[in-house]
Amino acid sequence: MDLWVFGYGSLIWRPGFPFRASYPARLFGYHRSLCVYSYVHRGTPERPGLVMGLDRGGSCSGLVFHVDAGHREEVLRYLREREQSTFVYQERMQRVHVRGHDGPSSVEALVYCVDRLHEQYAGLLAREEQLAIVAGAQGKSGPNPDYVVETSRALERLGVHDAGLRWLTSRLAP
Repeated sequence: MDLWVFGYGSLIWRPGFPFRASYPARLFGYHRSLCVYSYVHRGTPERPGLVMGLDRGGSCSGLVFHVDAGHREEVLRYLREREQSTFVYQERMQRVHVRGHDGPSSVEALVYCVDRLHEQYAGLLAREEQLAIVAGAQGKSGPNPDYVVETSRALERLGVHDAGLRWLTSRLAP
């Protein structure tokens, strides 16, 4: 069985797994938020960074990746290692509305939603607080500012305008 994976942050610009195609998509019931303290990829427990999470409410535009059945188990292993290192995300299958392909208008896709009860859930932070956290953080996947800037730019290329990310990017990008 083929697998569909919804990307809303770094998966958009660095999926890291084989896929047949990607399409613009929208997930309803969740929104993209810089609401997760990163202890591994973009920060450390001593100096956490901030990364995106799918939080309850609203909707989120991103990309949905179509993975062939032959790569399903490999991709699931990869994503679980990448997204579940501290279990701040809950793995779910959710209906995602797909644009720009000849197949169905919606698919059941793998999504990673933030667990609001997890210690790494940052909730809604003021922009200035986000900037202070992101500016000096770095983890095993690189500097936190790079993550925010690359995500913002990838979203802009998709035609998704996020005022909060644009504001952060204007202060973080050289």
